[in-house]
Amino acid sequence: MIILLTVPHLLTAQAQPYMPGEKVSYQIRYGPVNGGLAYLELKEGYYNGKQVWHAVVSGKTTGLADAVYRVRDTYESYIDPETDLPVFSIRNISEGKYRKYNEVSFDHATRSDSVLLFSNLSGNHTGPRGILDIVSGFYWFRKYHLAAADSLVPGEIFSMTTWFADELYPIILKYRGKETIRVNGNKIACYRFHPVTEVGRVFKTEEDMAVWFTADENFLPVKIRFDIFVGSFIVDMISFEGLKEPITIN
Repeated sequence: MIILLTVPHLLTAQAQPYMPGEKVSYQIRYGPVNGGLAYLELKEGYYNGKQVWHAVVSGKTTGLADAVYRVRDTYESYIDPETDLPVFSIRNISEGKYRKYNEVSFDHATRSDSVLLFSNLSGNHTGPRGILDIVSGFYWFRKYHLAAADSLVPGEIFSMTTWFADELYPIILKYRGKETIRVNGNKIACYRFHPVTEVGRVFKTEEDMAVWFTADENFLPVKIRFDIFVGSFIVDMISFEGLKEPITIN
């Protein structure tokens, strides 16, 4: 097993696999039941007068699931297109009666040895150089790591440091190899990764979550599976627009 620790500011630039205008929609299923929708969108925006890329990940329950336990979650990241690092993030959670709204700004320029963060909930913090948030980390992974996926060996591990819920949150992904899956009736070659999950209340093992990214120039996530104690949740891509390159279909 090989561990590849991510040091963002030391990585070399790669080809751009995504651009503003990319939007993907997903269906969330629990067994045969459709329980929700999720969206992934990248668009142009501004932060403090500077042009940035505004990435939004959102999810909501539908149908019976919405009546039983209403969910409206949104995660946003304002990304500097020159560095691919976040300058501002928003976490807006509405799950049943639970609510949480959190804004965090990232200052990558003031210090040479660390990043300054300011949370509207908990104040000032410092983090390691190149720290990401959850959403920007997803795009970073597509650009800087999946571009080299054809040379990866199953079992290799990637680690990224993010700021999530007002604390340092490492994301570790295990590469399990290349496989062809069926999406909307089409066969698509994909890279399969397992984000390491915490064993306990929800997950039985560290590999109870899997993500499939297209093995083409988009590295687009087309399927996610969560295996939990009460069964499996499947997230399948149902539509897309604004991709940089056409999806390769076998």
